Amino acid sequence: MERIGQPQVYACLERLGIEYEYYEHPEAPTIEIAAQFYRGEGTTLCKNLFFRNHKGNRHYLVIMESHFAMDIHSVEKLLHQGKLSFASPERMMRYLGVKPGSVSLFNLVNDTDKEVTLFVDSKLLDVEKVSFHPNDNRASLVISSRDMLKFIENCGNRYEIMDLYSQEC
Repeated sequence: MERIGQPQVYACLERLGIEYEYYEHPEAPTIEIAAQFYRGEGTTLCKNLFFRNHKGNRHYLVIMESHFAMDIHSVEKLLHQGKLSFASPERMMRYLGVKPGSVSLFNLVNDTDKEVTLFVDSKLLDVEKVSFHPNDNRASLVISSRDMLKFIENCGNRYEIMDLYSQEC
């Protein structure tokens, strides 16, 4: 079966022995659209945000539960990384290997120089399963939260697990 997404994502999951559920759906470039196609009993849909610092020399991937709202000023205060802005499409391609609308935890397979720091909402470790795009927003993969942590540790990027949400939508 031909799967939508970057082959390196599937290769990494298979090498790590991470089982996943695969779902194809129409293009879902925002969390609001992705929620329309959301599947998986007991699965948490994740929001993925990609930022850069004001100098443009540091980059951050933030993942959290989709139903929590967070503005950029809240992120700045929580991460203690100074003034942040959303990264440009060019930076997304350079550091994560994807276009806007496909930002995902799985983008870390493309960060071979380990330049992106990951911040993970601690609540994601308390859920059974999580869902991310396989670096293409026309599909979703569901993995266990335990395997999410295994994937993160394997990628080798700096990461921190912390309480990230500011308020529920």
